[in-house]
Formats: sequence, C-alpha cells, structure tokens
Amino acid sequence: MSITTSGNKYAEKSADVNKEKWVMKLEELTKADLDLRMIPLKDFDSKMSLMFSSNDIPDVVQNVGGATTKGMAGSVEAGVFMPLDDLIKQYAPNIMKAVPKEAWQETSFNGKIYGIPSWLSNPSRRATFIRADLLAQTGLPAPKTVDDFLNVMRAFKKIGVENPYQLRENFKYADTILGAYDVLPSQFEVQGDQVVPKFFDVDNMSKALQAYKAMFDEGLIPKDFASISSTDYGKNIDAGKVGMWSANAAGLSNYRNKVKTAVPNAQIDIIPSPRGPENWGGHMLYSSINTSYYLNSKLSKDKAIKIIQFFEWMTTPEAEKYFSFGIEGETYTMENGKVKFTPPTKPEEIDEDGFRGMFWFVHDAKYNKAREELTPEGRDMIQYLDTVVSKEGLGSVRFVPGLESFSRYPDLAPLGDDVGPKQIIDHMIKMIYGKEPISDWPKVIEEYKSKGGNEILKEANDRYKKGSGVIVSSNRK
Repeated sequence: MSITTSGNKYAEKSADVNKEKWVMKLEELTKADLDLRMIPLKDFDSKMSLMFSSNDIPDVVQNVGGATTKGMAGSVEAGVFMPLDDLIKQYAPNIMKAVPKEAWQETSFNGKIYGIPSWLSNPSRRATFIRADLLAQTGLPAPKTVDDFLNVMRAFKKIGVENPYQLRENFKYADTILGAYDVLPSQFEVQGDQVVPKFFDVDNMSKALQAYKAMFDEGLIPKDFASISSTDYGKNIDAGKVGMWSANAAGLSNYRNKVKTAVPNAQIDIIPSPRGPENWGGHMLYSSINTSYYLNSKLSKDKAIKIIQFFEWMTTPEAEKYFSFGIEGETYTMENGKVKFTPPTKPEEIDEDGFRGMFWFVHDAKYNKAREELTPEGRDMIQYLDTVVSKEGLGSVRFVPGLESFSRYPDLAPLGDDVGPKQIIDHMIKMIYGKEPISDWPKVIEEYKSKGGNEILKEANDRYKKGSGVIVSSNRK
C-alpha cells in the first residue's frame, strides 16, 4: 500500500515505517500483513506519476483528493483500479451508509465508485471567532447582519482594540463579508442557465467591496491588510490585538490557550457569521473528502474482499480507541470504564501521536469525537461545529479535475479553493484602497472575459452540461 507522509515529521524520519510499533499493532488488531510505501507530501504528485508510469503499482493506492485529481494521473480513467460498488455494499455496509453522497461523487468515475474516502460529514469548517470579553465591554449583542458586524467593529475601535477585524493577504481566512454576500471569488455558480464565477454578481460584489472599504476607511482592519502574512495574522490574534477573525473551528482550543497567555481574562467564542441580504453567511465549504483509497484491478476477488473488510474495521469502536488514544497501559489507562488520556505536549511526542492517527485511513474526519469530548474546549468546539458552523457555508460548482483553461490563463485561475484569481484580487484591493471606483466592477468582469475568461466560461459550461467531473454543493442554511 502506498500512502503519503502527510508532512508528519515522525513519518519522514522513520528508517522503516513497517517496523514501527504502531504499524505492527495495527497489523495485530486487523490480522493484516501490511507493506507500506511512504511518499513525502512535498513530492506526492510527481512520485505518484512516476509510480504509474513505471507500472509498479501496489495493491492499494492512497490519494490526497478524489478519483480524477492530479495525483491519480488519469489512472482511474485508464482502468488501473477496480470499481468497488458491489464489494462495498456487501462487505463494508457501515462505510456505505456513513459516507455522504458528495464524497462518493468525488471518488467515482462514469457513475462507478473507485475509491473509498476518508470523509467530512460536515464540509463547513471555518467559523467567525470573537473576543466575547470585549463584546461584553461594548454592551452590544453578537452581530447578526453585515451592518451589525460593522457596528461591533466600530465599538471595538472605541474601546481601544487595535484590529477590530483581522484581515490578511488575498482575503484568505478573512472572507466573512464575501461569504455574507455569496461572492467568494474562487467559486462558481449557476446564474440563469450559465455557470459563471460568483464575482459576476455585480450588485452583491459591489456591496461587499463597499463594506470592506468602510472597514478600511474607518481603521477597523489593518491598513496593510493586503500584505499581512499568515504568520503576522496569527501573531496579532495571539497577542490579544484582535476583536474578530475567521479560522477553522477546530482551532478553538489553541486560540483560547494562546490568547490567554497574553490576556488572562480573554474569552473566545464562535458566533454565527453575519448574514447578507439573501440570508447567506459563512465561508467556503470544503471538499467532502481528505484522502481516498483505490484497489489494483489485478487483485484477486478474495484479496480485494479482505482489503475492503480491513477498511470497514476502521469504523469500529476498537479502531476509534486505538487511533485516538493508542495502547492501553502505555499511552492511556481505563478508570471506572472511562479513558484516562493526557495529550502529548512535547513536539516529538505530538508528531508520534499524529503518526499513529495517519493510519486511520477511513473514517469521518469532521473531528476526533473521542478525544475532543475529554476537554471543555473540545466539547465547546463540537457544540459550535454541530450547532453553528454546520448551518452556514457557501457551496459552489466545482470541477474535478480542474479546468484545463486555467493553465493557459493563470492570472484568471483561482489561487486556491479559498482564494480568487490574481486579476480579481488585485482590483478588489485597489477599490478598497480607493485607487479605483467600486462602480467600475462591470469593467473588471469585461476585462476578465477579454483576457481569457470567455474560454474559461466556455469550458466550464461545456463540462457542466455534460456532467463531466462536476461536483455541485449547495449553500447551507
């Protein structure tokens, strides 16, 4: 089986991963004989391509992403792997029932399932964080609309908060206003009978830019927001200089611990993201899968069945306990029927703990329920994800693999799932800084079309109409 190191330092330092005790314990628990090949994450796509071209393909191949993404190098389409529908239905009923349809879509080709995913039952991951202690000082309730959001920032400014909202470069992890107006510039949607980028919505894009410009003009965001790196973004939050920000909800515990080092009385909560005129709010919805697993088409049926059963075991309570806590008597104990576990704090121990978790190949990766329930912060995070974040987030029309025309017009291609094209970001920044009028947004769209956007639109619509590698997710309410 080939798998990525996931950037885990313990994995990348291992002389022979197959002799590590965590792998040998997994073999014992599953009665399987594993022969793992580790692929460094930084070389993943190139090493995968080399593996396919050399035709030295193991029984099982892990991919970061779905069946037709870059790492798979067209192997599914070429018949390298076997369709799994019947095997999963018969030998992995728990997986069949638990995996959301969007995740099956991403591991399918021509209507057949080829990959077993590690999935996200809730692809809404990002949240709006707030310093609840500062909000209490203002006497205002938590904001519900964009206007409320601006008023809370203004109140934060009055009580001396340095950055009422923490914006950063490319609007990455800082797209709360864009979400409220449903104009995340990296996303596509159907307008009428055409697939277009969401920034084609001139009215809502203009309103979002006006809100950001007000935030800039009134000093509610850093003046140098366009060049603030992820490092400086984190430092400002950790130093207690920020009133509100956007981040993954899973980071709640880390934020609480770090900010309290600087401000002992700080209280950090997650609130519903502000809603725009169409009652949308939140941030991008993630892909429904993290990794997926493909079985070599040359395998015997008996061996394929055993491999499917190996993955089905991953959904059991025994698997959850092993991957979450390790080995009883060594990394955890049982007291009165409950797990007694202390999460590691030393970097090398954290890496080893993460290394064991790498082998939990097939499960709901929304959060580690067993571990999170052990701490107050973890329980809060679960509650926020399940009751707040799950009810917001912006869906889109996604193309997997990506549109070929993006490679011909790199300035018009989204810079990531959560970052718009460079050409669009550049104009947004100029308008917020007052160097271009917001009323010129229709001209920005025409420029996009004339510089290659028309070709992108043609390819996107052709593929949408054919249903070729198209995944559609809806906005959450």
